[in-house]
Amino acid sequence: METFENIMNRRSIGKVKNDPVSKSLIEKMLTAATYAPNHYRTEPWRFFVLTGESRKKLGEVLEGITRADNTGLEPDELEKKAEKSRNNPLRAPVIIAVGVEPSVKKNVIEIEEYAAVHSAIQNMLLTAHELGLGAIWRTGAVTYHTKVKEFFGLSENGALAGFIYVGYPDMTMKPVKKTGFETYTVWMD
Repeated sequence: METFENIMNRRSIGKVKNDPVSKSLIEKMLTAATYAPNHYRTEPWRFFVLTGESRKKLGEVLEGITRADNTGLEPDELEKKAEKSRNNPLRAPVIIAVGVEPSVKKNVIEIEEYAAVHSAIQNMLLTAHELGLGAIWRTGAVTYHTKVKEFFGLSENGALAGFIYVGYPDMTMKPVKKTGFETYTVWMD
């Protein structure tokens, strides 16, 4: 598949089958991620591949956060919300949690470390699409919670950039209307 075509046709796939995804396909995604540009070649990305029971362990952490952050809810409402959080990691057979560990070198600008990791994530999403996989980059407040950071063993300076849910698509990709670049572009001579 041509690069431009791959970029134009990739979509976030939020509904995937529970069929296992081979390790070799995940390794291709991870390899592509490591080819993202990164200033001073700091390689600030960290990858955590969750399958099987590890997804349930993450779900327990997410449930705990939900319970702690929603103590004012009615019991029934809290139970529904907690159950949803607990089950979220089971929506795909593979989750790749992507972390950022910024370099402490004086010449490295922290925001550039995040930019590199976000570029790595885009490489992963494009590779998943090319391989016939469905993937979606999920974030939200829980992604940046201290308990999630601890679960993955990130340093005090580290952070999670998001969760990539991966599987075989179980939905039809719909065309998306994008605003043309002309709206956001100023040509300067």
